[in-house]
Amino acid sequence: MKNNNDTYWVPNNVKEGRFHNWLADARDWSISRNRFWGTPIPIWADKDCSEIVCIGSIQELKELSGVEITDLHRESIDHIKIPSKNNPGTFLERVDEVFDCWFESGSMPYAKEHYPFENKEKFQDGFPADFIAEGLDQTRGWFYTLMVLSTALFDKPAFKNVIVNGLVLAGDGKKMSKRLKNYPDPTIVIDKFGADALRMYLINSPVVRAEPLKFQEAGVLGVVKEVFLPWYNAFRFLMQNISRWEIDNSAKFVPDVEKAKATTNPIDIWIGAATANLIKYVHQVSERSEAKRSEASEP
Repeated sequence: MKNNNDTYWVPNNVKEGRFHNWLADARDWSISRNRFWGTPIPIWADKDCSEIVCIGSIQELKELSGVEITDLHRESIDHIKIPSKNNPGTFLERVDEVFDCWFESGSMPYAKEHYPFENKEKFQDGFPADFIAEGLDQTRGWFYTLMVLSTALFDKPAFKNVIVNGLVLAGDGKKMSKRLKNYPDPTIVIDKFGADALRMYLINSPVVRAEPLKFQEAGVLGVVKEVFLPWYNAFRFLMQNISRWEIDNSAKFVPDVEKAKATTNPIDIWIGAATANLIKYVHQVSERSEAKRSEASEP
């Protein structure tokens, strides 16, 4: 729980609710799977498991078995046997199971650097990660396994900051499925409405609050009609009038901040005030977020 308290979550209710509750229950996690493909669990044992050896490195397996190791996939090591120390003349064999793939995902910070066999300083300089992001479902998946393994190994979280997004569902509320093809082709949506319209539709949706979104093409079209077309028309109106002014005055238009501030036109004054309020609001939000991050990092 302490390591979870040391992390900063957006939105915070996921940290204090869904993820906290999952940690509090501390369900048993079977890290083994009976699969043909997967990362082999490095345990060699006799038939009744009275003698067990857990291998910690390629070099250790090579020394114990006398076999040159070039590949750690199942087909390359399952046949390797280790002489028993308790019963000379007999051999230990690798257990059949492979690691649960979530164990591998949670091991990402170490595995990607081949730690502790290589890149020790590089790993230590970049751990915990400054920032990660994933979907709400990962509170019981990647977020959880990262936290469990980093706590077991280092007694610290694997990440400092995490953004949790909601899940984008089909229009009928069902999970999007390649098999069912119950979703619009993203390339067609972008070609029809533009990537910026799709981005703004998503960033103004419940997804940013870690809530589900029933995706609707009509919503993306709404952004085009209600946001981008008015913006574009306002910009085009400005550029047309700048061109007209330059022709009438035989001069280049140069924006002047002091003239803008000195205007007595009510609309110009309103635009300036609205802009100043927006800037003030952004700074206030930034300061509040920084204060929350500081609180989360305090011991």
